[in-house]
Amino acid sequence: MPEEPEREEGLEGEEGDASLSKEGRKPRARKRSSASEGILQPVKLCKAELYKPPTNEELSRLKETENLFHSNLLRLQVEELLKEVTLKEKRRQKIDSFLHEINALLSKIPEAPERDITDQSWLPKGLKVPLLQLPFVVKGKFRFLPPAEVKVVGSYLLGTCIKPEVNVDVALVMPREVFQDKDNLNQRYHRKRALYLAHVAHHLAKKKLFGSVKFAYMNGNHFKPIVLLQPQGKDAKTVTVRLYACPAQDVFKPSRLHPNKNNVRTAWFTEKDSPVTGAIEPPTPHYNNSILWDLNMASNLVFLSEAASGFQGMRDGVCLLKVWLHQRELDKGLGCFNGFLASMLVGYLLAGNKINKVMSGYQVLRNALHFLATTDLTTSGINLSKNMDGTLPSLSDFHKAFQVVFVDPSGRVNLCADMTASTYKQIQLEAKRSMEILDDKTVDGFQLVFMTHKPLIRTFDHVFHLRHVSKLQAACKKMKLLNELMDHGGNYVAATLPFLLRLLERGLGRRIVLLTHTLPQTPPWSISEDPPKHRDIGSLSFGLLLSLDFATSILERGPEADRPEAVEFRQFWGPRSELRRFQDGAICEAVLWDAPNVSQKRLIPEQIIRHLLQLHMDIPDSSICYTGALLESVIKMGREPAGTGEEAMVSLIRSYDDLSRKLWNLEGLPLTVTSVQGAHPALRYTDVFPPVPVNPDYAYHARIKDCESLLPLAEKPCPAYIAPMKVLCHMEGSGQWPQDKEAIKRIKAAFQLQLAELLKQQHQLLCRPAPTHTDVFKDGYVFRLQVAYHREPQILKEVVTPEGMLKYQDNPESQQLELETQHLPFLTSSLHGLQQQHPAFSGTSRLAKRWISAQLLSDSLSEECIDLVAASLFLSPAPFTAPSSPQVGFLHFLHLLTTFDWKNSPLIVNLNGDLKDTDYVEIQNHFVATRLQLPVMFIATPRDQRNSVWTKEKPSAQILQRLLVLALESLRVLEEQLMDPLGSQDIKMVFRPPLDFYDVLIHLNPKQIPRHLEAVDKPVMSFSRGMIKSDAVVKTLSFPVVDYDPVQCYLQELQEAFSEFALFFYDKYGGEVIGVLWKPSAFEPQPFKVSNMRGRMMSSVGTDPLTVPNVQAILEDFGILGEGLVKSVEARTEKWSI
Repeated sequence: MPEEPEREEGLEGEEGDASLSKEGRKPRARKRSSASEGILQPVKLCKAELYKPPTNEELSRLKETENLFHSNLLRLQVEELLKEVTLKEKRRQKIDSFLHEINALLSKIPEAPERDITDQSWLPKGLKVPLLQLPFVVKGKFRFLPPAEVKVVGSYLLGTCIKPEVNVDVALVMPREVFQDKDNLNQRYHRKRALYLAHVAHHLAKKKLFGSVKFAYMNGNHFKPIVLLQPQGKDAKTVTVRLYACPAQDVFKPSRLHPNKNNVRTAWFTEKDSPVTGAIEPPTPHYNNSILWDLNMASNLVFLSEAASGFQGMRDGVCLLKVWLHQRELDKGLGCFNGFLASMLVGYLLAGNKINKVMSGYQVLRNALHFLATTDLTTSGINLSKNMDGTLPSLSDFHKAFQVVFVDPSGRVNLCADMTASTYKQIQLEAKRSMEILDDKTVDGFQLVFMTHKPLIRTFDHVFHLRHVSKLQAACKKMKLLNELMDHGGNYVAATLPFLLRLLERGLGRRIVLLTHTLPQTPPWSISEDPPKHRDIGSLSFGLLLSLDFATSILERGPEADRPEAVEFRQFWGPRSELRRFQDGAICEAVLWDAPNVSQKRLIPEQIIRHLLQLHMDIPDSSICYTGALLESVIKMGREPAGTGEEAMVSLIRSYDDLSRKLWNLEGLPLTVTSVQGAHPALRYTDVFPPVPVNPDYAYHARIKDCESLLPLAEKPCPAYIAPMKVLCHMEGSGQWPQDKEAIKRIKAAFQLQLAELLKQQHQLLCRPAPTHTDVFKDGYVFRLQVAYHREPQILKEVVTPEGMLKYQDNPESQQLELETQHLPFLTSSLHGLQQQHPAFSGTSRLAKRWISAQLLSDSLSEECIDLVAASLFLSPAPFTAPSSPQVGFLHFLHLLTTFDWKNSPLIVNLNGDLKDTDYVEIQNHFVATRLQLPVMFIATPRDQRNSVWTKEKPSAQILQRLLVLALESLRVLEEQLMDPLGSQDIKMVFRPPLDFYDVLIHLNPKQIPRHLEAVDKPVMSFSRGMIKSDAVVKTLSFPVVDYDPVQCYLQELQEAFSEFALFFYDKYGGEVIGVLWKPSAFEPQPFKVSNMRGRMMSSVGTDPLTVPNVQAILEDFGILGEGLVKSVEARTEKWSI
């Protein structure tokens, strides 16, 4: 029978665990109804199975689960993941036979006569040496002899090899005869190694056994080319065999390769004729380490084999650790923490009795993560060697030479030689975060730690790219890094990177929690191509995790002017440093950054980075692509320097607070105001374009003299949109309040009139009362006051039964009033508090709303629903950290939308931390029990644990599905753009909706769109909207036009008239087009009824009188209803038919 194809997407799909849980279930005979499709159902057991006593094995497993895992589910998930990523036996057999064939071929490779290393004429035409031979001239002879030994090394032998990328490492031991004395000098060993592999690759490439033979750099190290072999045909993806060349034992004296010794002569490297007399040669620790690594490859494998023998937990633990590293993009590239390092770390823990051989894989993983989180290898390295030989380098020797220290069992090789301190700090932070997640019972730790991919752009608050790494070559000269350049074989990226990171870490100081970088790597290349140069890694990307408290500080205070440190401070900051006097009287060196608004303050790290790289490394602005706040342009308004509205909201809230105080202190009211609560998005910092103070221009308005109000003029452009901000005034309870709902409404209307009168008398505010509200014009804003009585929702629920009993029952009217007077004020105050803790919340929520509206879906989701989803990113950010910039917050929003299992999980938003662990369990149990009666998108909060009031009405299942499709594509496009510094980076692309999806497009006249300037692509020219500049000294005597948006009025009429035929979609922030989708059900012919002829006509098909939609007349009606507003109606006839 043919082999069953193996599932290899275990690591790639972020929803892999959902598919795992369904595996192994027998197909059901009866098809489920569509409503419950995709909803996980409980497994039904018969009575005998349900009450069967547990076996001893089950009892011990239960005990272990209780002690180690939060739940049985986590244990099952971990076991299933291990099954998914480990190799099946059939695949192992294929790999073994492939390895045997390779071994047979390697022994048959012919010898080559001895020649000078520089005489490479013997190499076949078209074959290139996989090493940058600079400088080319080097002493020594080379001859090829077949390998003395061929050994399988690494994870395949240990049983820790995982899918989807299966790599098997094979070491070719080069015979002693290939080497001569002093081959440790001036890259002679590396040249011979490269020539050896080139000869091997050329002979293997002729064989039909291989689908491809390529070169690659081992972990991005330019000193270490390897040969990659893949099988032929359909088995190409089964395995990649990596051939390493290493010298026979005792070829080199280890004492010559001590980290303090020099093995690359300056005169040779700089191509000078003779060395400078009396000059001391600098040590070359990285160069020496690269040779020692090859010498100790076999002995390190022996150490790991002994550790792993009889220890299944180690194999499982290393596999889990590899998955963990892979999801965080830390397992590939120069200075990575690869699977070999993970295995050595577990070996170290075993040798130090931190773990033992009876532990499970999950215990091993937890111990490894705990060790990484609590041990700083940049200051206190670890050593696997038990040898007390005095000739071995000490840990302090290693710390002087390398940033991160982890010494192998020989005591000579630093396994983390290429790793930067920043990368290790990132690993530490990730380990600490993962431990917190695994200990948190309220989240799905497995999904977050093992199944969620964490790319740089989504993990860090700000990301910037060094477009051209070739600029680092000049930086090497400026910073006098010749010694480091020699040590890294001319690789200026590896030589300058630690210095660049230290420079920026010092400059950014307390502003950042972490600065890290992508790991440089180059893709494999053909054996007939020249090896990639150092600049071929493309761009280098850096991530900044910002500190909330200090990131936006505009002042960098230095030492006092007369201190010796002041000179160093001036040298570091260059011309930006200046003397300033502080309030405490001190005169200090200081750097002041220019940032007129909050949006600019968020970008102070960019100013620092650009300044320091230009000053100290000669890297020009054009080579730095900073992507910290590119998305913010879509929520910017006003003149340059345009901010993102934070200042406008602070000014608005100041005015609101003043109004609150005035209301509390009003004299002459029969009942006092007990509380004033805001209920408008701007009062919780989440209004996309917050209201700005306005003064109406009388020339653009007609005036109603009776009520001192203005009216728009038909011949003038529509006036600017003024949003009324709802404010609830709760009146004190009293026995005087009536118990009848109609009487309460009348009392409230009387209060509205009196509020208007008293505010006018006592505070000279312009007011306009109405039965349900009072509009107040204050400081250029319009506040809409609504009187509330706390018992009114209760009275609305009263129902008298036929037996005369009084009972309370929810009804739409009472629920709506509860929503407006209880839920909304609580939400507004909670989110106002959240904004004080997380300043990026406002921008995140506003970007999310702007994007949803740009997709023409603003009417399909409530604003409060979007605010709550955005809030959850800050209250439960795992596995990420809470965003400190709106841009990364928006990426998290799109990621949450697409990866959250809306069908089977409630989104729990723990506002103010009011929910306890037991509440989480209750919410989950209630959700599972009543899933089919609940909304498609269920959001629970402390005050709303069972009903999800903000998603009850909308979105529908179809709208949610459409939203998820758009979010997935937007996230993909956006992350590609933000990580491509050489691309166009037109990030507004994801804010432009695809219009080919709609059946009809109604194009609108911009003259009558009051919010025209809020469009994603701002119009170059627009109309004057009848407003005087807010700073003009004008007293407004008449009430401006409030809440007037002709497009919204038109949409309402369309929905009232044609909701049975179509759905209407619009971007309320300046959109120029309304999208119309026909409802398929409306186009089914229906029996003729006189009462059902609106928008229909008689059909000529068949004998029975049937009616079908009169599309032509409906389209005409679209134009007639919107006369003056509608420019044209574009029917896409090919998209629909009757």
